[in-house]
Amino acid sequence: MKLNWTLPLLALAAVPALATELAAPAGGWNRSGLVDRSGEATVAYPHSPIDRGAQSKRSMIKGRIAAAAGKRAPHQLVVNGNPLRLTTDAQGEYARPYLFGAGSNSVEVRSPQGKSLRRVQFYETSAGRPLPGLRVICAWDDTEAEIDLHIVTPDGQHAYFGHPVLSNGGGLDVDSVDGPGPEMYTMTAPLRGNYHVYINYWGKLGANGYHFDESRRQMEMITARVTLVYNENTAREKREEFVLPMRSIGELTLVKSFTF
Repeated sequence: MKLNWTLPLLALAAVPALATELAAPAGGWNRSGLVDRSGEATVAYPHSPIDRGAQSKRSMIKGRIAAAAGKRAPHQLVVNGNPLRLTTDAQGEYARPYLFGAGSNSVEVRSPQGKSLRRVQFYETSAGRPLPGLRVICAWDDTEAEIDLHIVTPDGQHAYFGHPVLSNGGGLDVDSVDGPGPEMYTMTAPLRGNYHVYINYWGKLGANGYHFDESRRQMEMITARVTLVYNENTAREKREEFVLPMRSIGELTLVKSFTF
């Protein structure tokens, strides 16, 4: 049987090419060892994430949204059903990191009104990409905020920006140093026992670096969205979403304690 490799891309032709572009990942069959260029210098707006050693298999979602007159309302990036605020630079370009698991994956760009503008579906075939048994994703709606994801595992280990890789196989795959995230914790073979998920409103990013001045906040209150995904890309997949207000810098919030 001969596969038509162009079908996933041709399906996007109905959308005006100059309105919204989704340059990567491409649709169809992907093998990260051949197409993943995560090691190349790139920008994830407003700034690149810090590579703390747990992100070697991340991929960049890249594209461009045509500039509109006046102030641009934020678009939305939906990755495998997980909604993320999509920020761009002055030219409308965007690049966000994500760690895709094996199997079927989807990336979609939606307008501020919720209309689907671009969508690709691809199948990750790399043997080195096992299916995540547990994934926790944190994103937020203030581009100047820095929110940190913290996970405490059943054996007492604590995953956070200062200790991203755990000896039990779990770890932070994307540590977004600023902007709207995502920060992501992934574990392919979760331990049995109790997990605790926290988020910490760590600080703000200004022209002179990080600060903790409440009077200089861009938004009076920001909103964080935390998604828990169990057995991703399998028939047993289950997900939970939590939307949490973050009112003050330094606020530490317990999102959920659960037993796997």
